Amino acid sequence: MLKVGIMGASGFAGEELIRILLKHPEVKITVLAAKIERTHVSRLYPWSNGMIDLDVYDMPAEEVGRKTDAVFLALPHKVSMDFAPVLLKQGKKVIDLSADFRIKDKAVYEKWYEIKHECPEYLKKAVYGLPELYRKDIKTADLIANPGCYPTSIILGCAPLVKKRMVETGYIICDSKSGVSGAGRTPTQAMMFTEIATNSFRPYKVNFHRHMPEIDQELSNLAGAKIEANFIPHLVPMERGILSTIYLKTTKKINTKEAFGMYRDFYKGEYFVRVLEE
Repeated sequence: MLKVGIMGASGFAGEELIRILLKHPEVKITVLAAKIERTHVSRLYPWSNGMIDLDVYDMPAEEVGRKTDAVFLALPHKVSMDFAPVLLKQGKKVIDLSADFRIKDKAVYEKWYEIKHECPEYLKKAVYGLPELYRKDIKTADLIANPGCYPTSIILGCAPLVKKRMVETGYIICDSKSGVSGAGRTPTQAMMFTEIATNSFRPYKVNFHRHMPEIDQELSNLAGAKIEANFIPHLVPMERGILSTIYLKTTKKINTKEAFGMYRDFYKGEYFVRVLEE
């Protein structure tokens, strides 16, 4: 059994990781860490009672590493880079859910996240964690930079046509809608139920969202040319989920049947992707 730890176990992503890993036949969760007072996981998540017997508490990365083979960092942006190097030097596999290792260009990261990157030497070593594109590299990676939520929907939605260079690179419009849980558990007025329910459906950070450089980086890699997509995120009054409607201008005329065929071929055998009927 692979011994796995989660740092940031008290957040939405941490909770979902616990749910997923408890179902994994080859994984045993041995550490749950979070910046909270020590408490049993069943007090934090009553649904887990009888399924896992661990306390959740604030512990240093060195302690997490001693008890694990692999560690998920379900931490906020700008925090993971403080912990990942410690675990990597202990020889642990690290899967980071923040943006700290997704963007290869240090200057681009620092511009968008407005903070100095503390361990830029790991940026080139990190593998972007989309198995549909980087499965072979992920298998041997020590540091996996898990993709962002919006970029996952957009990159997978564009990939078949972009990789075939059938898209005009200057015309990609990504119109995305997201549920509220993407903002995390930290309470803010804008995320209150009454605010969301009353103000309903609204765009935010239009062409200024921090996921933009990640989207551009990966689409550019696929196309072999520079791409700067237009990205319009919206918040909708629901708990979770994302719907991205993507507008692409093809470089040659194709019909719907041909387009669906390209998507089915590209994602043939991919466990997590469904190409629906026309």
